[in-house]
Amino acid sequence: MHKVDLHDPTRVARTPDDIQVLFSSGNFVQDDFVISKVELRLYLERVDERLGQYSLITSFVDTNRGSVEMIYDEGFRGEGHLLRASEFLKSNLGISGLVLRSIISLRQTLE
Repeated sequence: MHKVDLHDPTRVARTPDDIQVLFSSGNFVQDDFVISKVELRLYLERVDERLGQYSLITSFVDTNRGSVEMIYDEGFRGEGHLLRASEFLKSNLGISGLVLRSIISLRQTLE
């Protein structure tokens, strides 16, 4: 099962423009879910002449019981925003927060 936890799932109904892998080596267990992959995905949606690119960044968490993709950030954030977001999460223990949010969302769907 793949859950897209967005108001408009068509926003991510294509291949991402870029991906930053946060975790993919090995498995760890959180609340009976085996987490195998955590990514940030970038979808460039439009370009404004003055503000630049409008981007949607989602988190993607793959588990033994399904995967979930959720909004992480969006807006006119400038070049390199995906890399900056990835580095921030890695250096501030933000990956665990993404995993917990995703598990809560998946659990609600499975129940």
